[in-house]
Amino acid sequence: MSDIRLLIVGTGGMANAHAEAYAAMPGVQVVAGVDTSAERLAAFQARHGIPHGFSSVADALAWGEFDAASNVTPDAVHHATTMPLLAAGKHVLCEKPLAANQHDAAEMAEAARRAGVINMVNLSYRNVPALIEAGRMVAEGAIGEVRHFEAAYLQSWLTQPAWGEWSTNAQWLWRLSTAHGSMGVLGDIGVHILDYATYAAGSPVADVSCRLTTFDKAPGGKIGDYVLDANDSFNMHLRLENGAVGVVHASRMATGHFNDLSLRIFGTLGGLDVRYENNVSILRACTGDDRLTATWRDVAAPEVRTNYQRFIDAIRDGHPELPDFARGAQLQRVLDLAVESDARDSARQTI
Repeated sequence: MSDIRLLIVGTGGMANAHAEAYAAMPGVQVVAGVDTSAERLAAFQARHGIPHGFSSVADALAWGEFDAASNVTPDAVHHATTMPLLAAGKHVLCEKPLAANQHDAAEMAEAARRAGVINMVNLSYRNVPALIEAGRMVAEGAIGEVRHFEAAYLQSWLTQPAWGEWSTNAQWLWRLSTAHGSMGVLGDIGVHILDYATYAAGSPVADVSCRLTTFDKAPGGKIGDYVLDANDSFNMHLRLENGAVGVVHASRMATGHFNDLSLRIFGTLGGLDVRYENNVSILRACTGDDRLTATWRDVAAPEVRTNYQRFIDAIRDGHPELPDFARGAQLQRVLDLAVESDARDSARQTI
C-alpha cells in the first residue's frame, strides 16, 4: 500500500505529539500543516521536516495532496475546520472536545457518517491499558450489574510551576479565558474523565447535575489580554442509562497531582479500581470470593494500540474505529447539560 499522507491542522503545542506519533509509523507521512500564524507554522514545519504549509483549510484542500487530517485547532474552531475536510472525503482525527456545543458536534458526527470516512476523537486515555481491560471486564459481567462509581481527574498546574509558570505563559493562560476559546476544566479535562468513567461503566449518561467553580487568580481577574473567567474545578453527579449513579470531579488546583485519573466502579458482584497516575496504568479488582474478605488484587492489562495507530489502521483496513465522532457528540451533550445545570443552580438564592 502507498504511504498515507497526513495534514495537521493547527500547529500549537499538542500538534507536536501528533507529528511525532505519525513520524514513528512506517508508511505514514505528514505532508503539510495548516495555521493562521505564519511564524508558528514555519517553526512547526522546520521542527518536523514537513514540506508544505497553508494558512487555511481551504488552501490545503485546493492543493489536495493528502488522505487524512489531524485537527489540533482550538476547541471553538473544530467544527469550522473539520466540516470542509469531511465534505472533501478526508479521514479526520479531531482533538477533544469534538466541538464547542452539542449541536455542532452532532452535525460533525452526521457529516462524517454521510461521508463514510474514518472519524475519531483523540480521547487520549483510551490509550491506557487499565481502562480498556476494565471496560472488557465490565462488559463480560465480572462485577455484575454496575451500581455506583466515583471518578476524578486531578491536575496541579495552577499551584506549582513544574510545567511552567502559568501566569506568564500563553500556553496556559488561554485555557483560563473563555474569550480565547477555552471551555475551562470542564472541556479540557472533564471530557476525558467523563469518557474514562462511562466507557468503563458501559453506559451513556442519562442525567447530570453539576457545579462549576472559577477561583480568583489575579487582581481584577485578568492578566494582560486574558480575562480569567473559565472554570477551574467542577463537581458532578451522574445517573447512567443502566441505572448506575456516581460522582465525577476535576480540578487544576489539586496540589500533589501532576496529571492523575482515577475511577472506582462497583457492581453487584465486585469492584474495580482503574488508575492512571504518574504515567503508570494500574488496575485492581475485588471479585469472586475476594468480596467476602474485601481483598483487592492487581490485574494484568494487555498493552493497547494508541489512538494515532488505530486511526491509521482503520484507514488502511477500511473499518470504523472508536472513539468516533458519534461518541464525541454524546460526550458533548453531557458537557452542555453540565453547563446548563450549573447555570440553573447558580441562579438560585444562596441559603
